[in-house]
Amino acid sequence: MTINYLAVAVATVAEFIIGAIWYMPIFGSLWRKIHGFDDLSKADKQAAQKQMMPLLVIQLIITAATTVVLAKLMLMLPDYSAYKLAAMAWVGFVVPTQIAAIIFGGTPPKWMVTKALIMASGSFACLMTAVAILSAF
Repeated sequence: MTINYLAVAVATVAEFIIGAIWYMPIFGSLWRKIHGFDDLSKADKQAAQKQMMPLLVIQLIITAATTVVLAKLMLMLPDYSAYKLAAMAWVGFVVPTQIAAIIFGGTPPKWMVTKALIMASGSFACLMTAVAILSAF
């Protein structure tokens, strides 16, 4: 079996949209507060917004890479539940990496748990969406 790249593309776009919704309408105000964006001057906010497009492109590429790897794992382990596989990857790799980035990335201690919960739950939603789409194709 080979990877269905149409499924990967659809899942990648869906994950990207979920991430955009997660970090803007759902948790946007809290996310800005955690990162001090609300304290920036208008000029600094505009400068930060102008720098977002290359970062979003990088995020889209990273999301696609993650989705390709997930699709490959699903093909390599066809008798294993894709949802359990994604959950194990989330618990074993995604969450620990995110927590390490929070701990050592300069997040103020008062925001560490909140940021971890936002990031971990968002990545879980994205992985489960990817599995649903990859499984449907």
